Amino acid sequence: MKKQLFLILFLLFSLGACAEMEARAAADSGDAIYIENKGSDTMVNLALAWAERYQDTRDGVQISVTGGGSGTGIAALLNDTVDLANASRQIKDEEVETARGNGVEPVEFVVARDAIAVIVHPENPVNALTLEQISDIYSGLINNWSEVGGEDRPIVRLSRETNSGTHVYFLEVVLRLGEKDNKAFFAQNTLLLPSSEGIIHEVRQNPNAIGYDGLGYVPHDLKVLAIAQKTGAAYVRPSIETVNSGTYPIARDLYIYTAGQPEGATREYLDWIFSEEAQTIVSDLGFVPVGALHYP
Repeated sequence: MKKQLFLILFLLFSLGACAEMEARAAADSGDAIYIENKGSDTMVNLALAWAERYQDTRDGVQISVTGGGSGTGIAALLNDTVDLANASRQIKDEEVETARGNGVEPVEFVVARDAIAVIVHPENPVNALTLEQISDIYSGLINNWSEVGGEDRPIVRLSRETNSGTHVYFLEVVLRLGEKDNKAFFAQNTLLLPSSEGIIHEVRQNPNAIGYDGLGYVPHDLKVLAIAQKTGAAYVRPSIETVNSGTYPIARDLYIYTAGQPEGATREYLDWIFSEEAQTIVSDLGFVPVGALHYP
């Protein structure tokens, strides 16, 4: 009888211990909140800084941030395989149609703003260009720095690769001057580079190079050109002030897209991104902060 009682108590204890272990395992895994954030390389440092700050004060929240370009993030959104898609360009009409065909309704949030800086080597004597001159350089109509007030040197054109939202924006707004019927394209000898860091490295090494990058990525040892909207207009350097005033001509919104209206932890994280704490990080990294979020 004592043996039977002992066996029953042992089994009950074992079952209780197993249940406790299972509960702890569930708490360690099932209760963890996981948010996947993918896309724009322009935004990846900002997204990482946001994620690190947010995770520091929220137990159990894990935010995965990867780059790959705006096209990569939007492609993941179309297939509903990401919680937040970062993009340095606006989603295209055909991408929205594809998303809807997959049962996904993209929802857009402007989370920051950015100035695109046109950069050259510090030894280059050129300090300013018009948008038309930049367009002519990148389309191949201007091939020597002497044609824009510089030395008799060949121009080496640098661009982000085609999957980059920055590439698409620069093509449409600068190279094509915002004209829908303009079919200009990058000169064939333009070097396409996979990252902002790649452009910075090449400009730093080559006195003949010209490149473009988000202002937050440009180091102090490179020259940022002043840009004029057209001949005769004022030349303006990129900054938070000139972006907010609308005087710098190459500025854009930065986006996060979700599949439908965000809910739960994803919505809480987006709410925080529009907070003063998160928008201070925006300005600290050289981007331009935006106002508070208002859900429709």
